[in-house]
Amino acid sequence: MTFETINAKDIMYYIRRPEVLIIDIREPLEFSQGHIPSAINIPYDDFENGKRDIPGDKLLILYCDRGNLSLLLARDLSKEGYWVKNIYGGMHAYRGVLEY
Repeated sequence: MTFETINAKDIMYYIRRPEVLIIDIREPLEFSQGHIPSAINIPYDDFENGKRDIPGDKLLILYCDRGNLSLLLARDLSKEGYWVKNIYGGMHAYRGVLEY
């Protein structure tokens, strides 16, 4: 299975869609300082435990600070059969409204 990398501006299409789960893999402190609306926080280091709660029928959109860790995780999850997209440039590239 493969995954796709999307531009940060394209995330607006996916926010609050019922078939999409936006996942911020940064640390909880970073997440609390602002994140993409409707995103949930599963830190990269905790992802192996946290993924058991992820529905297999949703599109997963991953992001981190600059897109590197989320790219690695997207690759791994796609190999496991998840439908995954990664945000190129991560939060650093995102220019939209933040939730706190």
